Amino acid sequence: MRGAAIVTGAAGGIGKAICRRLGEDGFHVVAVDLVAELDSVVADLEADGLAATPVVADLISVDGRALVADSVAGTGLPLTALINNAGITRDARLVNLSEDDFAAVIEVNLAAPYELSRMLVPTMAAGSIVNISSRSYLGSFGQFNYAMSKGGLVGLTRALALQAAPAVRVNAVAPGLIATEMSMAIPEEQLSKMIGSIPLGRMGDPSEVADLVGFLCSEKSSYLTGEVIVIGGGRSLAQ
Repeated sequence: MRGAAIVTGAAGGIGKAICRRLGEDGFHVVAVDLVAELDSVVADLEADGLAATPVVADLISVDGRALVADSVAGTGLPLTALINNAGITRDARLVNLSEDDFAAVIEVNLAAPYELSRMLVPTMAAGSIVNISSRSYLGSFGQFNYAMSKGGLVGLTRALALQAAPAVRVNAVAPGLIATEMSMAIPEEQLSKMIGSIPLGRMGDPSEVADLVGFLCSEKSSYLTGEVIVIGGGRSLAQ
């Protein structure tokens, strides 16, 4: 066993794929989310002989983060990977963006990963942290709060990489358009236009993001830290 790996937002499309990849790579996956579907995610992993522990926790609360830490301790394994994947959107034009929606996105997408990392990094003798940012950190129409939160996550990645080195490496992955339930809910005409702007001509699959995360949690990336890798099919900001 390669140690324990925390995956937040584990019940979402990308989160589920990351849990499976890390489980297959030999980690005991501590799968964290707030939704009932979390049990089925863990059950699917266990059915394939993979080690996993479900943790229903609200990461914006001190108690929720403590529950995650206690669950890692319960595995009897060292924490060697932390994947800050949980995130929400509350999109709106600037004039329509409420204070509550602005604060909620910043709190979940940025403050929670910061607090969780701040709590857990001192417990990690070695390992890797991967923050799931978004291509939207480069700028995205109608996503002021989301783009700010994901840009902040890039800043957190770079700052934390300096402090946690050399034992713990910290990198960020910035997905573009990925085939998740959230993306498939986009109106067909708008979705087709978005796909048309991607040089590779398709959406990414959650497993492709998970493969990149797996690489960043492996010794094959042992000389990478403080980096941001955009996985978006070649779609540039201008497009």
